[in-house]
Amino acid sequence: MKPRLWTVGLLATVMISACCRVEAKCSKGCDLALASYYLGPRSDLTFISEVLSASMADILSYNKDKVPNEDTYQTGIRVNVPFSCGCIDGKFLGHAFNYSSGHGDLYDTVAMKYFSNLTTVEWLQAFNPYPPTKIPDSAVLDVVVNCSCGNRAVSKEYGLFITYPLRPEDTLDNIAAEVNLTTTLLQSYNPGVNFSRGSGLVYIPGKDANGNYLPLKSRLIFDFFIAGLSVGAIVGISIAAIAVLSFLAFCIYHGIYRKEKVKEAILLSGSHKLSAQAGNVPGSDPAKPSESTGPVDGASTGITMDKSVEFSYEELAKATENFSLANKIGEGGSGAVYYAELRGEKAAIKKMDMQASKEFLAELKVLTHVNQLNLVRLIGYCVEGSLFLVYEYIENGNLSQHLRRSDREPLLWSTRVQIALDSARGLEYIHEHTVPVYIHRDIKSANILIDKNFHGKVADFGLTKLTKVEGACLQTRLVGTFGYMPPEYARCGDVSPKVDVYAFGVVLYELISAKEAVVKANGSIAELKGLVALFEEVLNQPDPREDLRKLVDPRLGDDYPLDSVWKVAQLAKACTQENPQLRPSMRSIAVALMTLSSSTEDWDVGSFYENHAQVNLMSGR
Repeated sequence: MKPRLWTVGLLATVMISACCRVEAKCSKGCDLALASYYLGPRSDLTFISEVLSASMADILSYNKDKVPNEDTYQTGIRVNVPFSCGCIDGKFLGHAFNYSSGHGDLYDTVAMKYFSNLTTVEWLQAFNPYPPTKIPDSAVLDVVVNCSCGNRAVSKEYGLFITYPLRPEDTLDNIAAEVNLTTTLLQSYNPGVNFSRGSGLVYIPGKDANGNYLPLKSRLIFDFFIAGLSVGAIVGISIAAIAVLSFLAFCIYHGIYRKEKVKEAILLSGSHKLSAQAGNVPGSDPAKPSESTGPVDGASTGITMDKSVEFSYEELAKATENFSLANKIGEGGSGAVYYAELRGEKAAIKKMDMQASKEFLAELKVLTHVNQLNLVRLIGYCVEGSLFLVYEYIENGNLSQHLRRSDREPLLWSTRVQIALDSARGLEYIHEHTVPVYIHRDIKSANILIDKNFHGKVADFGLTKLTKVEGACLQTRLVGTFGYMPPEYARCGDVSPKVDVYAFGVVLYELISAKEAVVKANGSIAELKGLVALFEEVLNQPDPREDLRKLVDPRLGDDYPLDSVWKVAQLAKACTQENPQLRPSMRSIAVALMTLSSSTEDWDVGSFYENHAQVNLMSGR
């Protein structure tokens, strides 16, 4: 039998066996389910968005009554997060999220802290090969969360359900009152479940983004038809179905066979044409640019955000008025930046020098695969003539401008801490949640952009090199900005994520003082001093707090909590340790800043460092 005919025969066999198979526990899921995530004092919407892979817009749309915007919400509430509910292995309804483990993570930490008890330790062990006490750093875990698509036997009025982790304070009565449904209905969907047990999952009817309950989707007409027939009738219909499917299989084969014959004829014809033109190179037009792969015809409205778009030069030139000075909004180390409006969206276009092609490729590869709230999104690119990168437009300029330009209002201290947290999360993402690891290598205040809500976004991957980190540093040519380079990088070009950590520490000192990374000592340009050295002189004194006040941005006046400034300074000091092994990870930094922004509890400076034994030696313990 020819391979092609064998394939069609197998297809027919599969189709026939599908009619006669024994029904599995589930065959498919539903488009939508909701996860109830408890918003504790150390979690926020950005963190939830990252963990559950949901956009901020979707989270806000399902929680309009509780969360008016991403910056205004209370802790101690639950938010509903949408996700798709599928059939896993034909056995149960659920969704497998991916989570990249960090240093010291355990299954109970992932289940209880990061996923707010939406899964369990036992479930994590069942779907992952790692022992509970030895999860490798950066291991990608399958985190399975159960879900429900409804129960026709209970009610056809509810087709969207919340996966609801029970907490110690929960009871059947208070949950029913909260969702405005009867206790009888909730118990019917969860037979035998004690709602006061304090843990475990229940399934509760939920409302869509418009605040409406969705009805249960109807079954296929075939299901209802079969349900009312006798066994003999079903057998007769099955025989007829087999005959019909066999005929369809023949038609499919015939169609494929004819299509292959036509394709072979076209290829044969084409090969003759190519042979005839082999000696006629001038007949081609090498000057003609390749056509754009962006949307065509009526589909060109709006920018596709799920993948990068290739723009034509004509479209970029038109959007920037031929790259006029009036549209120029900045100049980076790898090219000028222009404001544009493309397909109804605001954008920033970076026109790069041809010599920067390697940086272009690195930037393109990084940003087209990285999509995180605290990283500037690469929308698309153009390769006609010059190299162009098209970014999302960030309205509020960069952090350096806000700290030092007199025409900008001084940033509140709380806003500075928030920007630091946002930037830390962006760096944590490229350090720990991408494979292979990405290292920015040019972190500075000018590369942290500020959006309209005064949140920070890490920008300018033009000098980024895609670097695989496997326990050892890699040596490479120097890129970056003087004043932000750590000693090991400046001396021999050693690259690791701790290069970014050091530079981030300098940015923290900038947030405190609004000074440049390199300052004039005694006001003389002949005497330059790094901001790190300036702060270390103060922080190494026996009683440094009062002298620290002298380094605080004078535009803040007295409108800042000295204790909070002190903690950020201590964190910056940890980040800028000369020994890179003593510097904390970006994950630890993000957790520390999250703690600072959400609570007033004391910090243990030792927790910022990776090596606690060395911390004890340093502190005399």
